[in-house]
Amino acid sequence: MNRTTTVIIGAGQAGLAASRCLSGLGIEHVVLERGRIADRWRSSWDSLRLLTPNWMTRLPGHEYEGADPDGFMSVPELLSFFETYAARSTVPLQTDTEVSEVARVSGGFRVATTKGDWRAATVVLATGYCDRPAVPTASLSVPFSVRQIVPAVYRRPGELGPGNVLVVGASSTGVQLADEIQRSGRQVTLAVGRHTRLPRAYRGRDILWWLDRLGVLSQHAETVPDIEASRRQPSLQLIGRSDQPSLDLATLHARGVRLTGRLVDANGYRVRFADDLITSTAAADIKMAEILTRIDRFIAAEGLEAPPAKPFGPTWPLASDAPLALNLKDAGIETIIWATGYRRAYPWLRVPVLDSRGEIRHQGGITPEAGLYVLGLNFQRRRNSSFIDGVGDDAAVIARAIAQSVTRGRVA
Repeated sequence: MNRTTTVIIGAGQAGLAASRCLSGLGIEHVVLERGRIADRWRSSWDSLRLLTPNWMTRLPGHEYEGADPDGFMSVPELLSFFETYAARSTVPLQTDTEVSEVARVSGGFRVATTKGDWRAATVVLATGYCDRPAVPTASLSVPFSVRQIVPAVYRRPGELGPGNVLVVGASSTGVQLADEIQRSGRQVTLAVGRHTRLPRAYRGRDILWWLDRLGVLSQHAETVPDIEASRRQPSLQLIGRSDQPSLDLATLHARGVRLTGRLVDANGYRVRFADDLITSTAAADIKMAEILTRIDRFIAAEGLEAPPAKPFGPTWPLASDAPLALNLKDAGIETIIWATGYRRAYPWLRVPVLDSRGEIRHQGGITPEAGLYVLGLNFQRRRNSSFIDGVGDDAAVIARAIAQSVTRGRVA
């Protein structure tokens, strides 16, 4: 039986940040990872780049050191960043170690793994927000002749076969895949649900630079009226490219992508869509206008020099020709990509901290079960908690809580 003060489960950005913060406080710990460092990032399509600019790629004690702060890292570059960080931080890492059970025992927790058991006073669950694809039950009614995949399986358009493609979901992943596949010569249909439209750049700066300056990204969970609704907000419709192009529904429509409302059900080859494309696009247009107006006011109040604003046309008129149903065979659609988000699953967690939806109950990462913490969830403490740039602050809070419990001689 191995013993330590803290077991961290997961060696992605959250787990590595937690390790660095615990090391800084002299807390003995181990990081357990079922695969390799940042293993989930390795399941990505070839052209994927971060949506955040390089200057936002920073963790406690380490940040981007290259010559292109306004560029966007590829996945191989990001993996190198994480590996360098782990080496410089001397993370006590055990890879290829899958956790099979976390259970309460006298004095703390028992963590059972494929490479032996651990006893620890505290445990940090750093398995992240993007755990398992959340594929709708409508997928079960689609014929086997139609290939169905999730973004983690997709690599490049050439692997999809010759047929047309239905992409379900229009957040950051869905719009990027729709754009790339449409450019490859296949006809793409994009089923659009709730989404967040923003330009990549605005008035001479990256949109995330403005949101950072406005304090939007660091907004605390306690300051929003409905934290659960905020946590369910879709990701931004952005693409990471050095020429800073915007990628929204209007751009995709101009490139020939067929837009529909959200997919509601399937019956064999026939799929139905909600008559809600006008509603969802109008809501996204209004939200974008509110944010851009806020930036304009900030520029004026601070007396900043910035180019004049360029107008953005509404996307809701594009809904006028949106079909309410399609026959997949007649449309030549041979592949469906379910870009419908993720859900969390903790089948190995034997501690009663899950709510009715299977989510961990916590207050800023501190669960009701003494000594059990969570890190890296969406809007955990702040709006950017699940960002590489934001997880460090949360990790520092959790590390201090653990240090206080150790100093007092008890788990708190």
